[in-house]
Amino acid sequence: MSAFDPKRTLVPNIPASGQADAPLDPSRLVGHNPSAWKAKEQRALAYRGGHVVTPEIWYAKSGDVHIAYQTFGHGPENIVIIPGFVSHIEHVWDSPDQAHWLNHLGRQARIVLFDKRGTGLSDRLGRLPNFDQRMDDARAVMDAVGISRAAILGVSEGGSLAALFAASHPQRCTALILYGAFARFSDWFPTEQKFNGFLNYVETAWGTGNSVAGFAPSKKGDTEFQRWWGRFERLGGSPSAVINLMRLNSEINIENILQSILVPTLVLHRTQDPTVSIQAGRFLAAHIPNAKFVELDGPDHIYWLGDNALQIADIILEFIARPGMEARGSTVDAQRMLATILLTDIVNSTSQARELGDNEWRKLLLAHDATVRRELARFRGSEVKTTGDGFLVLFDGPARAIHCALAITEGMVPLGVRVRVGLHTGEVERTQADVHGIAVHIAARVMDTASAGEVLISRTVKDLVAGSGIKFDDAGEHSLKGIEEKWRLYKVRDVA
Repeated sequence: MSAFDPKRTLVPNIPASGQADAPLDPSRLVGHNPSAWKAKEQRALAYRGGHVVTPEIWYAKSGDVHIAYQTFGHGPENIVIIPGFVSHIEHVWDSPDQAHWLNHLGRQARIVLFDKRGTGLSDRLGRLPNFDQRMDDARAVMDAVGISRAAILGVSEGGSLAALFAASHPQRCTALILYGAFARFSDWFPTEQKFNGFLNYVETAWGTGNSVAGFAPSKKGDTEFQRWWGRFERLGGSPSAVINLMRLNSEINIENILQSILVPTLVLHRTQDPTVSIQAGRFLAAHIPNAKFVELDGPDHIYWLGDNALQIADIILEFIARPGMEARGSTVDAQRMLATILLTDIVNSTSQARELGDNEWRKLLLAHDATVRRELARFRGSEVKTTGDGFLVLFDGPARAIHCALAITEGMVPLGVRVRVGLHTGEVERTQADVHGIAVHIAARVMDTASAGEVLISRTVKDLVAGSGIKFDDAGEHSLKGIEEKWRLYKVRDVA
């Protein structure tokens, strides 16, 4: 029976052979710049004289931020790995276990590793990143490498970003693979006491490697591994940076967007995972359409450790290489995607037009439209259509949509125009001239509920802008016309 036939698959341990992988042929490696790689003797994944050679480190520009990445391996498929809450792409090669695992994966696919902004070798910034920025970073790395589409592998906390990326940019994803991932932060730290305990560890003992037992129980008592793990902690982020990142992570909740993931999805989770509950993996698989769930034995959260570490790599490779995978990925309608819908409306437009007269009203509308379009260009909004005295706009990031909405309302003040704005994030279908889907109707009803000068958003939008510095006031639950269930809405107060 194929491991991928059932919705949920239990995979027993298959011990690794213990034999060392043969070295990769350097002449077959793919890099960012072929001539540069040749000049540097193609320093991609290979063994020389019994030592692992670290792949060259490059930097992609994402706005004003530099994102460190590596690319190595050879094969018909591309895999972009989004790491957990901290990482360091140079230090990973100092671990024989991880280097061996990556070498194994790179034998059949082209691999891209990167450190998320604020961690590892990427720029460390004073301001916490939000999902919009992190998705931009992933796209910037793919563009720098020259990859238009790839399988996205999200690990642990990186799984939430990977899932959101796959839903928002299906045209860039051939497949989504989630390992040890979660939709809700409570699956990582189910109680405030446990979360505070980890923060206390970061504050008092970060860099000692003493947290290893919570991530890799099989390595407990291994002093050499603990030494490596302690250095990984120190290189991944400073105590203050990690505490701030963890507080940001505590706001993660992507459960409302899971049904919008349209690409082929594989969910991998170990039953005895000590860090992220197995229930988290089961929840992801149950709520992502047609997701395949593979449950494995083993006590470690770290995917490249354990007797079945290489089996995990093989399952991933098998999944992305199945006949028809590329076809399935390409037949996903690129116009069906997760998007944030922004709708604007001029309040009391009819009475204002009557007071001004036709000529002055047309001049005011032209000034209104120019102001809106200026802000759309600034925040990368995609105008769908005008509605007479309002706009329907799509964004691939909810934080940018909120910033744009605030800028529009502020830009109307000098014109003497008061607008209301509603936002919702959901699955839409884009046609050449319009956009369709229940999410558009919800956004319209949210806008209808807003008062003059207000930017009102749905709970889904709020959940996706953690770390954005945007503050909200709870606007309570509302019955939206044509929508069965009640919706909790929030008024945008200000932006940090």
